[in-house]
Amino acid sequence: MEHENFSGIMNSDPLKMSNKLSFHEESASSELEQILADTEAPYFKRLRSASWVELKLLYQLAAPAVIVYLLNNVISMSTQIFCGHLGNLELAAVSLGNNGIQVFAYGLMLGMGSAVETLCGQAYGAHKYEMLGVYLQRSTILLMATAVPLMAIYIFSKPLLMLLGEPVSIASAAAVFVYGLIPQIFAYAANFPIQKFLQAQSIVTPSAYISFGALVVHVSLSWLAIFKWNWGLMGCWPCTEFFLVDHSGGSILVLIAGLLKNAEVALDALSVCMTLSGWVFMISVGFNAAASVRVSNELGAGHPKSASFSVLVVTSCSFIISVMAAIVVMIFRDSISYIFTEGEVVAEAVSDLSPFLAATLVLNGHSACSVR
Repeated sequence: MEHENFSGIMNSDPLKMSNKLSFHEESASSELEQILADTEAPYFKRLRSASWVELKLLYQLAAPAVIVYLLNNVISMSTQIFCGHLGNLELAAVSLGNNGIQVFAYGLMLGMGSAVETLCGQAYGAHKYEMLGVYLQRSTILLMATAVPLMAIYIFSKPLLMLLGEPVSIASAAAVFVYGLIPQIFAYAANFPIQKFLQAQSIVTPSAYISFGALVVHVSLSWLAIFKWNWGLMGCWPCTEFFLVDHSGGSILVLIAGLLKNAEVALDALSVCMTLSGWVFMISVGFNAAASVRVSNELGAGHPKSASFSVLVVTSCSFIISVMAAIVVMIFRDSISYIFTEGEVVAEAVSDLSPFLAATLVLNGHSACSVR
């Protein structure tokens, strides 16, 4: 009877399909809440049963989300790899443009867009479907309005970087790279609300297909523009980049590195470490996105025990993966930088920074899964 009433909410065929999926998830969610609330059952039996149910629900969301974020990060990584083989100056310029300018805009847009995930997630869990579109429209308008003043940072990037003490040669090259990324601000404003709107409804597979297509196009155009057409840094313009790292801290580190005596080597080494950190960080961010949907759906459905348990499971999974990644970094610390650049001096600097990188991976693996 409850299923019939729930099915009656929807009229169109696509929504009926979504309704069947949500009913299946709701049944599993109710099962999880019942397991956690059954205090008469042995503790370890409840823990084992609840973990199995939660992992099935979580990985249906986390696996596509992790793929999306990793593919987006590989897009940025491919750009740095291409530019790194042009020379140390180009790699330093891309690093400064990405981490000193672009990441600020990305972090602001992502933070504002993430509110859609929480609001839509709770509305979806509470069956208030009419509010989903309202939240999406309001968020898109707000982010588009925010993108306009953000353009000033991109337009005046060269004098801003020089004002902060960056070398003229690196600031000039970074500005050339940043100018081509101005349309990206508005792409963020349109993309983030839609992405979070879909994630809140457990619709994540389309984003994975789109990200894979974007990666193929980006790598192909970048290779042609940089190596075949000899456009240099301007060859990075054809495709939108996504550079995902621990935003505010990373930006400050890169700006400080540009003030050191050997700025090019310092920026190159830090760029390699932050790119690797960002790539592993995306796994945690994917789990974070899945956990955010799970928690808001459970709270909207009135299942507080399931929401709390989901946070515990996702944090444990992310931490284990981060520790494994840190071990891999330490094993290949002397050779890992050659993926990005052929410079031996940079390789030595990256090797020296590897213990700090490994510690960062572990810490980020925990902090990234603090549910928004």
